[in-house]
Amino acid sequence: MKVYYKPEHVEKNKKTIITIGTFDGVHLGHQKILDEVVRRAKATGGRSLVITFDPHPRFVVSPDFNLELLTTTDEKLTILDTTEIDNVLVINFTKEFSQMSYENFIKKIICDEIGVEHIVVGYDHKFGKDRGGDKSKLLEMSGICDFTVSGANEVKIDGEVISSTKIRNALKNGELEKANKFLGRNYFFSGKVIRGAQRGRELGYPTANIKPDVHKVIPANGVYFVKVFLRDEEYFGLMNIGTRPTFEHLNNPIIETYIFGLSKNIYSKMVKTEVIKKIRDEVKFVTKDALIRQIEKDIKTAEELIKQNS
Repeated sequence: MKVYYKPEHVEKNKKTIITIGTFDGVHLGHQKILDEVVRRAKATGGRSLVITFDPHPRFVVSPDFNLELLTTTDEKLTILDTTEIDNVLVINFTKEFSQMSYENFIKKIICDEIGVEHIVVGYDHKFGKDRGGDKSKLLEMSGICDFTVSGANEVKIDGEVISSTKIRNALKNGELEKANKFLGRNYFFSGKVIRGAQRGRELGYPTANIKPDVHKVIPANGVYFVKVFLRDEEYFGLMNIGTRPTFEHLNNPIIETYIFGLSKNIYSKMVKTEVIKKIRDEVKFVTKDALIRQIEKDIKTAEELIKQNS
């Protein structure tokens, strides 16, 4: 998969099948759109191209809105690279770019610089200044450089339409199973291992304190069964997200992970954490011994899950 960061760097080719969007999470709904782009490119002997944006447009047009991301741009590209998409154009979404009308976007970028045969859009996709462009507007403009347009229908699970917003809410509400089902994979985040208060070591279960990207969605407080990736190494782990209510009750939650079978120092290392299953909610224990007994139970639960996932 080739990645471009400026439209002028994409060689012009009329036989291009394009889709446009932020694709935060690259969830099952997005994957249906991508599959249609790939199918059409193969059928016509053309090339497939995804146009996406960095940063997320909300950070520019609604800076006061506290948007949390399912995927950073790097994570999004990593996921897209596992698909059959040929090319991705990541457009730098600036204040100036946000003022471009959908007409100019289609005419100057899609038609004049990239070339296009067909555009696939999501059922609710809007683009351009003030989100003025949609499927109907594309159809009106299709004669400008002779392209066709199709829309991908929404994808439902258990009668509910999949969306990035619903996945974010599910993660924040502790509904990990629903989030992972809508994503079509386990939710993950990356972060640097930092020094903590050594509470886990005091309890006999040393943990890695992980600081994720500031814009990432962090699942609800609780204890989770996870898989940890350290470069080419994979480990299972028991992750706690919370405020340490048994001890000091912090203002902001921290992420601590007990990693099975890991003994080396990984401070300052980057790790990726794949969140597989929620084991329980965060609880305040009356004594430290009561907490230790619960940790022992959690570890036994995790060991059974390791057997199931190995």
